[in-house]
Amino acid sequence: MENTVVGVYDSYTQAESAMNELLAAGFSREDVHLDQQATSGSQTAVSGREDTGESGIGHFFRSLFGLEEHREHRDIYSEAVRRGSCVLTVDAASEDMRDRATEIMNRHDPVDIDERASHWRSQGWAGYDESAPMLTDAEIERERGTYAARSTTDMNQAAATNLRTDQTAGTEGTRIPVVEEQLRVGKREVQRGGVRVYQRVTEKPVQESVQLREEHVDVQRHAVDQPATEADLAAFKEGSVEVREMAEEPVVSKTARVVEEVVVGKDTTQRTEQVNDTVRRTDVEVEQLGAGSTRRTDYADTTASVDDADYRRHWQNAYGTTGGRYEDYDAAYRYGSTMAGSGRFKNYQWQDVEPQLRSDWETQHPESTWDKVKDAVRYGAEKVTGRPH
Repeated sequence: MENTVVGVYDSYTQAESAMNELLAAGFSREDVHLDQQATSGSQTAVSGREDTGESGIGHFFRSLFGLEEHREHRDIYSEAVRRGSCVLTVDAASEDMRDRATEIMNRHDPVDIDERASHWRSQGWAGYDESAPMLTDAEIERERGTYAARSTTDMNQAAATNLRTDQTAGTEGTRIPVVEEQLRVGKREVQRGGVRVYQRVTEKPVQESVQLREEHVDVQRHAVDQPATEADLAAFKEGSVEVREMAEEPVVSKTARVVEEVVVGKDTTQRTEQVNDTVRRTDVEVEQLGAGSTRRTDYADTTASVDDADYRRHWQNAYGTTGGRYEDYDAAYRYGSTMAGSGRFKNYQWQDVEPQLRSDWETQHPESTWDKVKDAVRYGAEKVTGRPH
């Protein structure tokens, strides 16, 4: 399997699209194989191969990987099929064809089989068991949901490491990365139709006229009564005279001549296409804070110094009778002052920005409902601006 490319897809549609593109790119149908476990779990549906009676998955991957030294790979791909994935393999005739197959298959979002296997092992998987049944649709959906949730958590943890506090040479600092997307536009060849020219042989009847000459012997007898001459006497002996008839007949021959040429070629033109898209970038705003202000790491863009005593007085009047604690509302007051001091909400109107503020708050503080704290948020904002909105 030196030049064999193997790809695993969670969607049969993706695998089939990759297979069709491989065939369109010139790969032989005998060299491209798409294997998918049947939904009943009793057989393996193998495109382009015949079932030999042996366990479908095991036979296919045993024939693909062969020796015992590749058992780990064989087990991983067999387990992927058992868990509902599709396996597409290509036997390439050369390294160039192998690279071409890899490029095509990667365009259709194959799964990272090593990462997937690592996830299975973290769930207790120890190896492929041929007696294990095919997962049901519900089990497949649940298993992939668990994997997707774990992947999202890993990505969030990796992103969190980008915002860290460094202590170097006796100084402290917070690194905030500025992330910017870049647009890359490439091109690929696609088929847009074409022309197929057929050459057929047809026959049609023709007529030509020709004049033919024929000879016919005419024998006539005439009664004569005259004396014989010497010439007549000299011919007075036995003999014979032959007179042959001649005739013409038609002779047909054919000659071929080129009477027309059909020239098939291609004209190549070039055009420039404008690609419009959007790219994102994070912008970091740095503003100076007045002395004596309280700065929380949750909202780093606070732009005005606020008096904690004012917040406590408002809390006593608005919430003191509810039996709660001021500490339960402190973050809401700070959030309101942060919002009002941010350039993002400059000259805001409360009724316009409240839906967005509510969404942000409930995302960051799922334990605190918006209806409970919205008055504190609004007061914090008005305290910074100095006027109600």
